[in-house]
Amino acid sequence: MKTGKMFWVILLSSFLVLSILLVFSHQYSTPTTTEPVKEPQAVTETGKEGESPDKPPQPQPEPEPEPQPATPPQEPPQILWGVDTASPLDQAFLQCVVDNYGKPSVFGRYLETKEGVSAGLTPEEVELLHQQGIKIIPIYNHFTNATTYEGGASEAQAAIAYAQQIGIPEGKAIFADIEPTYPVDEAFIRGWVETLSGSPYKPGIYGVFTNESALTAAYQAAIAVNQNVQSQTIIWSSNPDPGVTPQANAPEFQPGSPENVPVSIWQYGIDGETCNIDTNLFQSNILDFLW
Repeated sequence: MKTGKMFWVILLSSFLVLSILLVFSHQYSTPTTTEPVKEPQAVTETGKEGESPDKPPQPQPEPEPEPQPATPPQEPPQILWGVDTASPLDQAFLQCVVDNYGKPSVFGRYLETKEGVSAGLTPEEVELLHQQGIKIIPIYNHFTNATTYEGGASEAQAAIAYAQQIGIPEGKAIFADIEPTYPVDEAFIRGWVETLSGSPYKPGIYGVFTNESALTAAYQAAIAVNQNVQSQTIIWSSNPDPGVTPQANAPEFQPGSPENVPVSIWQYGIDGETCNIDTNLFQSNILDFLW
């Protein structure tokens, strides 16, 4: 073989061997596995990956309401004992009542004097009763006709003036004395109640409330016109009349009025033989409205 040809053979062989060595060297230095490329994740407005930005927010369940304690049943009001009189009151008269009947919790007295009918309440009587812890029921009786709205409003205004003159504070009740012989209609009831309700005082009505009485019919008719008449008025009824008794022998509180005439004071006895008094039972929940 010629020298030049031999040279090329050797050179080509060297290149071939070098190429084979390079291939083997790359295979042993490069890992045979590759990590998969992660796809980019969509990010919502809240910054959480994997949630679609168009997906509406899931409603959160409302918390269950906490159980409320049951409303305790209201206890019925206490029944207390008291008296009323048309006579002037002094220490001797009060002592007569205490000695023969018992100490009253309330004492009904009339506003101003009505000639031949009743003596009016005086500041001295007020002081005497309050010193003994006895509340006063203010009674207004300066009329004999209980008809027309104007009549009821006018009598209420006169009662308010008397009450303010003697110093009865706001929030106390004044009772219209509607006797069984008086003509009465629903308009008078409304005039009395609405005028007093718009004043510093609360309306009350005294009378005989039976199923057949004209006063009951007028009162129910007034409620039909103005439902507030019932809720705003304190009722004092003189029915039935089992007779005057000492406090210890007082009857159960069972006034005989119709069911829709809620009675708070029951005058169960009239004209006591010892001391000129009438005897009453009343519910304790009206104490704040008495003076």
